[in-house]
Amino acid sequence: MEEKILNKDLKIKPNLENYEEAYRNFNWQDYHDELEWWVPGKLNAAHNAVDRHANSFRKNKVALYWVGPNDERQKYTFLELSRLSNKFANVLKKHGVQKGDRVFLFLPRVPETYISFLGILKTGAIAGTLFSAFGPDALKDRLQDSGAKYVVTNSELKERVYKIIGELPELQKLIVIDTNQPGEREISFWNEMSEASDKFECERTEPEDYAFMLYTSGTTGKPKGVMHAHYAVLQQHMTAKWVLNIHEEDTYWCTADPGWVTGIAYGILGVWSNGASQVVYAGRFNPEKWYSILEEFKVNIWYTAPTAIRMLQRKGGTELVKKYDLSNLRDMYSVGEPLNPEAIMWGKEAFGLVFHDNWWQTECGAMMITNYQCLPVKVGSMGKPFPGITASIVDDNGNELPPREHGNLAIRAPWPSMMRAYWNKEEKYKKSFVNGWYISGDKAWKDEDGYFWFEGRADDVIKTSGERVGPFEVESALVEHPAIAEAGVIGKPDPERGEIIKAFVTLNEGYEPSDQLVEEIKQFVKKQMAGHAYPREIEFRDSLPKTRSGKIMRRVLKAQELGQDIGDTSTMEEY
Repeated sequence: MEEKILNKDLKIKPNLENYEEAYRNFNWQDYHDELEWWVPGKLNAAHNAVDRHANSFRKNKVALYWVGPNDERQKYTFLELSRLSNKFANVLKKHGVQKGDRVFLFLPRVPETYISFLGILKTGAIAGTLFSAFGPDALKDRLQDSGAKYVVTNSELKERVYKIIGELPELQKLIVIDTNQPGEREISFWNEMSEASDKFECERTEPEDYAFMLYTSGTTGKPKGVMHAHYAVLQQHMTAKWVLNIHEEDTYWCTADPGWVTGIAYGILGVWSNGASQVVYAGRFNPEKWYSILEEFKVNIWYTAPTAIRMLQRKGGTELVKKYDLSNLRDMYSVGEPLNPEAIMWGKEAFGLVFHDNWWQTECGAMMITNYQCLPVKVGSMGKPFPGITASIVDDNGNELPPREHGNLAIRAPWPSMMRAYWNKEEKYKKSFVNGWYISGDKAWKDEDGYFWFEGRADDVIKTSGERVGPFEVESALVEHPAIAEAGVIGKPDPERGEIIKAFVTLNEGYEPSDQLVEEIKQFVKKQMAGHAYPREIEFRDSLPKTRSGKIMRRVLKAQELGQDIGDTSTMEEY
């Protein structure tokens, strides 16, 4: 497909003005002064996120604007967040929580989620986050494997924990945020908070001490506990500063849940480390509500997911956007899966701004390859590596490949926010690295200008009639057809061609499934792509399986098509 390059009219001087110079001269050690350290060489991510601002001119600056699902409103300054998280740290200490213990959060996006997360890190314990959509089996896998000592939850969600509590020998008690009459195995969050001191001496953690853990789901097997260190906050801080382009007067909105790594790295640590005010919305996806939040809070910086962008495009298009005053909106970002070119071009038309896509994973801990305000955007590209990050395309033995050759997307280890382990899975962790490279499991290629282009997960890439086809490229072509809202593409075994391309699509309003539409779509993609790279089968669906972070789950589509076990679906949720 024809490469489109978008240049931007910058509304404000970017924090990163010269990418090439910064990349050439970058050394992580040179940026340690961006954080507050204790001698000798100790730091705490929660201290850097809130406490240092509570001790500065920002103490009365609003850190969190919270909007509840029923339009409830609360706001908290950096000083208030600091004191409340100190109180929770004292509650944990009172009940015997020690450095290295695992304390999990099983909550929706309520203020207690953020207060608790910070408090856990202050004690030196390890915070784990769980999606509020998890059922008992998903909870058991994570709480049992991690040996969680306490779970912070609410009266509704605690019932799911009680269904499996007999299988969690290390779990001591539940800390319930909305009860004044705790049960035998419960602690009342606010009863204890009311009695706790708001003074707490933050644990002077080593940079390599574990701060938080997140479980990732694979195609097979149990979810893996990805461990991140306090030192990750350095990369989260620098990427928030240079990529998200945060300035002192900005208001920022990240739509990600803290159960997902983006919701921690850029919904808590990296953004608050930069002293930004941020909005959290706890309600369900709704285009009108989202636009009203952007308008009401005069949001300058918006970080969201490709699925959400496509849903906004589908539900109201550019006309709905124009009904709101979004003149304060300056920078827009996307993460979770590649953002297809059509969505980027729609964003440019609807908002007059470019969505900046970026690539990273739970294992990476922070942005790795991204688009920048100071560089042109090649539409559909992941962008370029962040300064201090060495990315490449390598073969299965870890040997680098030349431009335009397809291979494994790999990152040279180590980097500050790199996962330090898979909990209790040392051998699996070691297998993630080959010849000094972290092998991401994604297939990609790099062009002559150093921009990276996503092809698909290693097990998603389709080989049809001897040719390799990346599913994302086909999906991008499909959603350019006016009838198609979303598309997921798989390789289906075929005795003649090895595999054929099969597409699963949802339709925009006003279109109905028909044989004629199937043929029209096939010809449309064939003209966009190539004779071999079009879907020979198309199935219409009302919705596509997605993770809570918005990724279309191709492996679920493939398993359903082939009548196989769909594996772990604990992170699956539809918008």
